[in-house]
Amino acid sequence: MGVGYNVFFIFGQFLGMKFSLHKLDPATHARRGMIETDHGIIETPVFMPVGTAGTVKGVHFRELADDINAPIILGNTYHLYLRPGTGILKEAGGLHRFNGWNRPILTDSGGYQVFSLAENRKLTEDGAVFKSHIDGSKHVFTPENVVDIQRIIGADIIMAFDECTPFPCEYKAARKSLDLTHLWLARGWNHFNATEPLYGHSQTFFPIVQGSMFTDLRRESAETIAAIGAEGNAIGGLSVGEPNEVMYEMIEVVNAILPQDKPRYLMGVGTPENIIEAVARGVDMFDCVMPTRNGRNGMLFTMHGNINIKNKKWESDLSPLDEEGDVFVDHQYSKAYLRHLIISGEMLGAQIASIHNLAFYQRLMRTIRETIADGSFASWKTTVLKEIGRRL
Repeated sequence: MGVGYNVFFIFGQFLGMKFSLHKLDPATHARRGMIETDHGIIETPVFMPVGTAGTVKGVHFRELADDINAPIILGNTYHLYLRPGTGILKEAGGLHRFNGWNRPILTDSGGYQVFSLAENRKLTEDGAVFKSHIDGSKHVFTPENVVDIQRIIGADIIMAFDECTPFPCEYKAARKSLDLTHLWLARGWNHFNATEPLYGHSQTFFPIVQGSMFTDLRRESAETIAAIGAEGNAIGGLSVGEPNEVMYEMIEVVNAILPQDKPRYLMGVGTPENIIEAVARGVDMFDCVMPTRNGRNGMLFTMHGNINIKNKKWESDLSPLDEEGDVFVDHQYSKAYLRHLIISGEMLGAQIASIHNLAFYQRLMRTIRETIADGSFASWKTTVLKEIGRRL
């Protein structure tokens, strides 16, 4: 197919988001910056809690804003399109008014979810035909109507509709997938620039770099995306089962090409170690379900390693959840009490663990920003990576 740059036409882009770089780490490619949106300021590097269906599971927005202090959350186009549906979202005036979150929102395009349906979807140049995981009904996503759906959702940052390849993936399949992603991107970008936001606040469109684990394809995709001139760019198709070293190599290849003055979003990543390593390679934005999903299953992240609270060793440990933590659950509840709740299947256990993990991720990002600012990021990284991934 071989899509070239000349397919990307601009129809008068609706500009709104601003990104500024404040500090570059002298020893790595880490960057500290700031994203300004109509719903608020986002300091980078940033971790964005995942609120797939318009909610971060088990956590009130008051806790998310006041206690955890998340500056931005994610929503998912696929899930919100199916339920509650675009009708009620438009009637409400967008997702912000529907769920009451008054800070920035980013929506994924749903491409990864359609990819995950495997046998229940069919891809063509026109788009994707898929069956709902809820009731089996048939639906169609195109690059254009995915933009329209995200206009109705009203997120501050919206994503291009792309195809995510599995790992491992043969070169021929990756080549075909990348051509399709670039074709869809051209159409989605044109449609974004030909339409306007619905609710009085600006929206920004991020293209997504793909190319599986092939250096030449990743480089080609990064060059294509960079040539568009969007206000920010995403890196997709990583953290899908490949070794960490391969993921880091792909990040380096892509970030050597993506514009320095635009934010870079690594989709679906990841563990604290992954985030630290990716920050060192020039990534600014992250999201992952780990803090809440792992929390619901009794796993707690700390700066000194991971705790499986279900283990018997914590049964009589009456010490605080995390003495270094800065959220109320870390000091109000003991490890023994949380273990009791998780083992008993009590909902409060999942809530406490989720709040702890989300707050930990925000504290991790604050520490990263502070060490970049004072020039100590590289030495801090070396020290913290010796402990943060171990099992306690």
